[in-house]
Amino acid sequence: MYILEGNIGAGKSTLLRKIKKAGTDIDVVFEPVNTWHQQHTGQSLLGNFYKDIPRWAFSLETYAMACRVKEHLKEQQALNPYRLLERSIYSGHYCFAHNSYQSGGMSAIEWSIYKQWFNFLMHGQCRLPFGFIYLKTDPETCFERVKKRARSGEQNITLKYLKQIDKVHDEFLIHKHEVLPELEMIPVLVLDGNKPFEKCDILFNEYCDQIEDFMHKTHLRTTSKERQISL
Repeated sequence: MYILEGNIGAGKSTLLRKIKKAGTDIDVVFEPVNTWHQQHTGQSLLGNFYKDIPRWAFSLETYAMACRVKEHLKEQQALNPYRLLERSIYSGHYCFAHNSYQSGGMSAIEWSIYKQWFNFLMHGQCRLPFGFIYLKTDPETCFERVKKRARSGEQNITLKYLKQIDKVHDEFLIHKHEVLPELEMIPVLVLDGNKPFEKCDILFNEYCDQIEDFMHKTHLRTTSKERQISL
């Protein structure tokens, strides 16, 4: 499997919808974002988070991790290796949960508990992806898109928060800062999310070609290594 990562409003869902409509060999799996929007005892978990991050960060991130692990375990059994998932347990940890801790949204105890669960699941349950595709988009562009789409639960997202999330995505995917050793070797394809690929078919086709070429090369390299190990 492959994973599409990026900031809130980066254009991930738009890219996946266009890939699905284009009829390529790539199977797309959208992030279950409605799960965080669901009403729990009359409340939206995501909406509560953006209103009061210190109160709700641990609740949201642990719930999101459980949902993403469940999805990861299901998708890693799929026969088609060219399967592209929107977001992952990895960005949940290295980007959103880590940022909550760094910015004071999680206490040291909560962060310790979260990390223990993450490390357990990474080493015992979830297989590594073949690669990451990082749709890198300027925080200012993301902010304008978030305001324009006016999605439920996102009314309180600030530009400051999107800049923080942009920073931790770069640390995770580009600089590989303090990631698990096995993640350091996972290849990353970076695409410019600021460009109008939604409206420009030529640009979208270029992105599709890059994604397909990246998938074919990395999957071939991974399977070759596995055969060498088995020998």
